[in-house]
Amino acid sequence: MTEDQSSVETVEDEVEQVEAVDEVDADESDVAEGETEEVEDDDAEDEDGESKPSVARLENEGDIAADYLEELLDIADLDGDIDLDVESDRALVAVVGGGLDHLVGADGEVLEALQELTRLAVYRETGERSRLMLDIAGHRAQRRSDLITLTEKIVEEVRSTGQAVKLEPMSPFERKVVHDTVAAKGLTSESEGEEPERRVVVQPA
Repeated sequence: MTEDQSSVETVEDEVEQVEAVDEVDADESDVAEGETEEVEDDDAEDEDGESKPSVARLENEGDIAADYLEELLDIADLDGDIDLDVESDRALVAVVGGGLDHLVGADGEVLEALQELTRLAVYRETGERSRLMLDIAGHRAQRRSDLITLTEKIVEEVRSTGQAVKLEPMSPFERKVVHDTVAAKGLTSESEGEEPERRVVVQPA
């Protein structure tokens, strides 16, 4: 067995563990699923009327996430540096380094699973749901850039034709990027459909 295969199996074992925990406590944690509207709607208050988290709380989430990811990298015998930041009322955690592409997976599927694992690790420590964003090997940063370029083209198409345009199904992270870009261009957008087919529709002004 190669080192890469061993690393992937380690991650897969972690994913199976979180799925088992979520089946037992899904309603309480609400970490592994049901994030769609929470991620897309950055209102001043959440559904329970709680105020936005403090910077100190978000920094603590980042520290907990970093500890968890460092342990996971050690178990998988992988090298990577962890960068922490706070932006838009959420903790940003980035794992950077070479040879990490298999932790991203096809279409970011492994990355999404690792993000939920990391959020669950924070929940276990704090008892609070986390909206932290995890990036590995710059995947989300590149995807964000690509989506902004695509959305700007879609906005111009909608303006010129006056017709709404439906985009392909996207993850909550991707839809959030599209919504923000559309809003910055002065148009409106909405999400429709159910996961995993939920998508953004860009509307004419």
